[in-house]
Amino acid sequence: MHDPAELRTLHLERFHAEPAVFAAPGRVNLIGEHTDYAEGFVMPAAINFATLAGISPNTSGKIAIYSENYREERSFDAAALPVKPSGHWSDYPMGVAHVLAGEGHRIPGFSLSLWGDVPLGSGLSSSAAVEVATALAVESLIGTSYPGPVLARLCQRAENQFVGASSGIMDQFISIHGQENHALLLDCRDLSSKLAPIPDEVALVIANTMVKHSVAGGDYPTRRREAEAACAVIARHRPEVKFLRDATLADLERWGHEMEPKSLMRARHIVSENLRTVAAADALLRGDLEELGRLMAEAHWSYSRDFEASCVEADAMVELAADLPGLIGARLTGGGFGGCTVNLVEQTEAETFAQKLGERYTARMGIVPEIHICHASGGAHRVA
Repeated sequence: MHDPAELRTLHLERFHAEPAVFAAPGRVNLIGEHTDYAEGFVMPAAINFATLAGISPNTSGKIAIYSENYREERSFDAAALPVKPSGHWSDYPMGVAHVLAGEGHRIPGFSLSLWGDVPLGSGLSSSAAVEVATALAVESLIGTSYPGPVLARLCQRAENQFVGASSGIMDQFISIHGQENHALLLDCRDLSSKLAPIPDEVALVIANTMVKHSVAGGDYPTRRREAEAACAVIARHRPEVKFLRDATLADLERWGHEMEPKSLMRARHIVSENLRTVAAADALLRGDLEELGRLMAEAHWSYSRDFEASCVEADAMVELAADLPGLIGARLTGGGFGGCTVNLVEQTEAETFAQKLGERYTARMGIVPEIHICHASGGAHRVA
């Protein structure tokens, strides 16, 4: 995470006011991809990459938002907030303001500075980190405080309804509720959760393929529609099945012939991924790292072959890690179509693992990856 003192200085110099500063982390999902919008299970961990938001009130009636990452400032009329996105980075913080206004809050003029080190387009949820940091900042200004799960839903609405990305609840929830040195098994139906400790001897090594991914358009919503079409077929026979969370592999065997082939593949991934995710949390809780690694490998190839949400580069990154000393498990993480792999690695081997993996990937793909050794961090908070 960047130094909050530097953000304070940056904000003060630009807006001539002392800001309140908030931090919201990105996340890595250990297992459970494209299960969240099917009301299934996911197991993410917050990471020590975050977005910082500095906020101060102003009397201009304007909302001024500056991004240090983009070196750009945008201004909006607080009394006439945008009602649709512009395809600009400012859609994410303005989406939060739009949703809070829709909850009946009067949004005053304010100045907001954003600065993050969550790699953009990497599948580590830089967008949710911006949304949550902005939400905490604006909450402090308007004098309200939503419970964590409610705030997560509001930030999800900003991404779904304003930005136009059909993501589930996982990213915002873990950014708010992350715990140091723990993953979190989240039931996306009722938002109940269970912490699973990550042993001290295990490092999170995140390898960026350098292939950008986006959930706001393209293949991501197509996969979601295909999965929902499969669910609709099952629901004709079992009306109680509202989401693929409620479907079984037996349902797919029985009625899969009524589905489009792609829909059947998507559903097979989601139904089996839910089973793997619960099993992975149990493995982590009992310290069975070998089983956890096996489930991660199975999850990756289901994601790649049945959901077709991987890419040549991500498959290569997973393959190249397979025989490196210290590896426990590896898979593509995030919304897919690029981004990062997550590698659970024995702590004593992490530095060598990262170096060797980078060398192998560069040699095969001709791309120099960004590889980070991380740990599970706490959730969003005000920076004292």
